[in-house]
Amino acid sequence: MTLSNSLEEIYVENAGESILYLWVEKIREFLTEKSQHSDGPDTCKTVMTEEGGHDCDEDDLPDISVLKLSSQSEQIFSPASDDEELPLIKHGESITDRRSTFQPHLSAVENPKQVQRVLNKLYENKKIASATHNIYAYRIYCQEKNSVLQDCEDDGETAAGGRLLHLLQILDVRNVLVVVSRWYGGILLGPDRFKHINNCARTILIQEGYADSTEETSKAGGKSKKPKSKKTK
Repeated sequence: MTLSNSLEEIYVENAGESILYLWVEKIREFLTEKSQHSDGPDTCKTVMTEEGGHDCDEDDLPDISVLKLSSQSEQIFSPASDDEELPLIKHGESITDRRSTFQPHLSAVENPKQVQRVLNKLYENKKIASATHNIYAYRIYCQEKNSVLQDCEDDGETAAGGRLLHLLQILDVRNVLVVVSRWYGGILLGPDRFKHINNCARTILIQEGYADSTEETSKAGGKSKKPKSKKTK
């Protein structure tokens, strides 16, 4: 009855507008809160993407406390070792466009285990865990092999992870993980969504000293630059 009343209120407040996404979000929020206050069955994470579709199978209900970015990144979310230090996580300013909100997160990492710890820590945040997409990319310099370990994840936002990694490559930043959370607002943004994702990432990289300025990052693609880790302040 509580849920029914909440859905009816949304209908009344948004008369004449499309409310399907608002209803889905309210139902997901309701089920999440209910699962956290009871020992009952877990609920699944319903996902609405830019390309449409819902991913929810009643026969396969994961633990809401162990949300994953995607099935492809399942192994990166396996429990991290307790002795691995959790790096400091910085959160950037959000960008909102046509009800979709984008927010970047950044952490200095030196090995894949720290990447895992940071991702797990981020997903302990209820708001981040409820994001429609959590796109990430990282680059780690391996001094012994004189090579760079790098990877990315779309989390359902096709090609977004690769574009984010390409930005890190252009800037030639090292030992850093960037995650961009997107909360889909029900209105398709088209190519603008990629612009917002990369702008979020670029801004927080500048703020944390991995890049010098917006002007420099825009010109980085045509120049050979010295690889950057975080600058000493």
